Amino acid sequence: MRASERILVTGASRGIGRALAEGLAAPGRKLVLVARKVPDLTAAAGECEARGARVCTVGADLSKVRDVEAMLDVVLADGPVDMVVNCAGVFGGEALPWEADPQEWWRTQQVNVRAPFLIQRRAVPAMIEAGGGRILDISSGAAVKDNAEASGYCVSKTALMRLGGCLAEAGRERGIAVLELAPGVVRTDMTAGMAMHAGRTEWTDVALSVEIAAAFADGLLDGLSGCQVRAGTDDLADLVELSRRGAGSNERRLRRTEFSG
Repeated sequence: MRASERILVTGASRGIGRALAEGLAAPGRKLVLVARKVPDLTAAAGECEARGARVCTVGADLSKVRDVEAMLDVVLADGPVDMVVNCAGVFGGEALPWEADPQEWWRTQQVNVRAPFLIQRRAVPAMIEAGGGRILDISSGAAVKDNAEASGYCVSKTALMRLGGCLAEAGRERGIAVLELAPGVVRTDMTAGMAMHAGRTEWTDVALSVEIAAAFADGLLDGLSGCQVRAGTDDLADLVELSRRGAGSNERRLRRTEFSG
């Protein structure tokens, strides 16, 4: 599959999303940047344009179905995108499961899971018709690890990874590649305000996520479709080699573990 040329990036106004958008910007590419408010995208759009990309900015509250659908109406009116980067996300607060705020907990699912589902529901058929495409989900260690005080976030990231795996399976013979990228603990507005990271002095460099995303966009990691990769842990050269080999059905996917005894 050829390198991606028209890329939709959600959560592109700041943090990891902005870094990914700017890292994917290059001459010949068109980036569609999405955030809650269009003015928040000004700086990111300017930097992407300075790197040679054409840029379109769209505002949408991804917790609202009507906003997601309206955003997609605008984006797809110009034709299909050939890559989606699902980066927009919320943490949903830190609390024991029975103490979590129900509305906040559910909004976490709406933004982190339902919005990517709604986006792929519209974007993927157009990708298939055009010859293929890629979905990059910003995953997390929370997708495969329990946390007593982050049930909303963990549930959302596990569900997103399962959704990505199902899409990878359905799209395998249809030209669709899906990659789950866990960026490590990157210093952002979200992580800086989390009690679990209070006092942390070591952070994962977002540039490591950018290089993986760029390699995926260039078609170097399609053989890892359905897998989770980890910035700061996985070496990019190793991932490229693994992609050439092709990942096995039980490698870096959600699976049941057996009792050790």
